[in-house]
Amino acid sequence: MVQDEASSSSVTSSPLQNFSNMPLHPAAASPTTPPWMLRELRSDERGLCLIHLLLNCAAAAAAGRLDAANAALDHIASLAAPDGDAMQRVAAAFAEALARRALRAWPGLCRALLLPRASPTPAEVAVARRHFLDLCPFLRLAAAAANQSILEAMESEKIVHVIDLGGADATQWLELLHLLAARPEGPPHLRLTSVYEHKEILSQTAMALTKEAERLDVPFQFNPVVSRLDALDVESLRVKTGEALAICSSIQLHCLLASDDDATAAAAAAVGETERRSPESGLSPSTSRADAFLGALWGLSPKVMVVTEQEASHNAVGLTERFVEALNYYAALFDCLEVGAARGSVERARVERWLLGEEIKNIVACDGAERRERHERLDRWTRRLEGAGFGRVPLSYYALLQARRVAQGLGCDGFKVHEEKGTFFLCWQDRALFSVSAWRGRRFD
Repeated sequence: MVQDEASSSSVTSSPLQNFSNMPLHPAAASPTTPPWMLRELRSDERGLCLIHLLLNCAAAAAAGRLDAANAALDHIASLAAPDGDAMQRVAAAFAEALARRALRAWPGLCRALLLPRASPTPAEVAVARRHFLDLCPFLRLAAAAANQSILEAMESEKIVHVIDLGGADATQWLELLHLLAARPEGPPHLRLTSVYEHKEILSQTAMALTKEAERLDVPFQFNPVVSRLDALDVESLRVKTGEALAICSSIQLHCLLASDDDATAAAAAAVGETERRSPESGLSPSTSRADAFLGALWGLSPKVMVVTEQEASHNAVGLTERFVEALNYYAALFDCLEVGAARGSVERARVERWLLGEEIKNIVACDGAERRERHERLDRWTRRLEGAGFGRVPLSYYALLQARRVAQGLGCDGFKVHEEKGTFFLCWQDRALFSVSAWRGRRFD
């Protein structure tokens, strides 16, 4: 990992680290620093001022006070910078998201200004995901745990079918090919079905895996399914009788929670005021699309299903609640990236703009079915999965040892793996950022 003096992040004294671990409430924010004094602030003072400005801006935007939101954004522009320290960069990302939300009050102006600023292309997103794997180990650790669970569940199986619900990257499956090739009883016939909405990315994945399978002499078949997850026909997964099935979903399932948003809007009006104000009450437990999809997956009879999701609550109905939660969450991720890359890193800039920045914009600026980044914590996913018929499979102690060994080898004490009741929580400092859990149909119990 690359680290220099200018970009180093102290795990004990960083204002961003302190911020990402402390509870925040917009009522505590009342910045009065005039613009001409902003350039004289120390780094820690600037960070605290940015926090207060962002919270004030979010509260104003939520209340429809666009003049106040505009004034706060003007101050933020004097302090934030997409190429500055971690707090400046995360503030820049959230300021852009808040500005986009404010512009929605003027649809014509919004379309004229924002349409020319196209979203990243599928190829750019794929590149950003690759950089994120390199700079932050969380998804690599999750993939290692998933592969170990698949390997253990498929012991002695002759025909193995793995369904990847987010088939944008071949890295995890290249490693699985090596694990299967090293089995004492020899490799099984592996069929990999990858679901992704862009055909060209799937084609690249297929070529890389087919070439490596031939080199390792592992019987291999690749089945690409070009589809968004919320439009997926389970029949297209082509599960066959006689094959042992594993399913892997890495930060994908939360997108299903937007599918029935319009249908549940009326139900929101009938929910009590206390529940509506709760950061954990996104009304999503009744989201039938997610429940039906999980039920359909259970019906395929997988021996194991491994689910990785963001350990965050970004599905609240109101803007203020999810903004505060998202600001805490992404502050920790940006702080992690501060350690993982030198100041001015092109790779880090791509991750923060094309990947994390797009997530932030969706969480903050979008409502209704347009808001697809509806991250929820493991306890809520547990209720859905158990309701669909799945039972928890504890991740193995060997997988935990592997994950912790990799984390310790990164040269930074900030990366941690916490185990609780057979589930892994992947942490930056003491903040859990991702959960990894394994499941199976109760018919296998």
